[in-house]
Amino acid sequence: MTTQLMDAATLLALDKFEIDEENPHIRIDRDICRTCAAKPCLYVCPAALYTLDADGDVSYDYAGCLECGTCRLVCAIKGITQWTYPRAPFGIHYRHG
Repeated sequence: MTTQLMDAATLLALDKFEIDEENPHIRIDRDICRTCAAKPCLYVCPAALYTLDADGDVSYDYAGCLECGTCRLVCAIKGITQWTYPRAPFGIHYRHG
């Protein structure tokens, strides 16, 4: 039996996301984020869910969140006003370790 190594994008594509449309588990305050010069959330999110929109404001998509919490740890000015694990049965369901 042979084992094939898969890249991270391939493994992530195997995961299943149950999206809670009515109750996002991450919220940001764009006014606070606007004052942040470093914007570390743009660089540390392993799913690359934080981006700059056309106006230069931080945008995010909680739907693809890997629930690692890195964004809330690096947000020194508290622009991320809420970060909790999604309520059951929502969130990511890992299918490959």
